[in-house]
Amino acid sequence: MKDKILMALGVIFIALCATIGFAWASGALNPAEITPSDYKIGISYPQAMRSDKPAIVLFYTDWCGYCKRFMPKFRVISKLYKDDYNFVMINGEAQENLKLVEEVAITGLPTVYIFDPKYDNRVHLNNGIYMDLKKLRAELDRYLKIRKRLDASQNCSAEAVK
Repeated sequence: MKDKILMALGVIFIALCATIGFAWASGALNPAEITPSDYKIGISYPQAMRSDKPAIVLFYTDWCGYCKRFMPKFRVISKLYKDDYNFVMINGEAQENLKLVEEVAITGLPTVYIFDPKYDNRVHLNNGIYMDLKKLRAELDRYLKIRKRLDASQNCSAEAVK
C-alpha cells in the first residue's frame, strides 16, 4: 500500500514539474518578461519614410500578449529581409504616435503594414498570417515581386520619354 502511495505521489510530482516547466518555457511564469519595446528593431518612422525602400511597420503596445508573442517572428523577418525592407516599430500608445495611429486607423494589435514611400502605398498584412512564418514570408516576397514590376514599368516609361 505504501508503495502505491509513493508511486502515485511520484507521478503527480513529475506531472507537476512538467506543467511548471512548460509554463516557464512559454513565458507564463517568467517574472522578467520581455516587452516589444525591449526588442528595438529597425529605424524611426521618419527615417523610413525618407527612404526608397519599403518599410515593414509594426504597431504594438507593451501590454499586448499577441504583440509579445509576435516579436520573435518580427525579429526573424527583420534579419531575413534587412536588405529589402526597412523595419519600424510604432508604440500605439506613445503620445508622439497617436496621429499616425489614427491616420492609419489601427483597430487591433499587433498590426503590420508595408509602407512604401516611393510609390505612396500602404498594404495591410492580415493578422491571420503573423504567427506563420511561411505565410508571412510569402506575403513579403509577393510585395517585392510587385515592386520589381513597378520599378521596371517606371524605368520603361522613363526610357520612352528620352
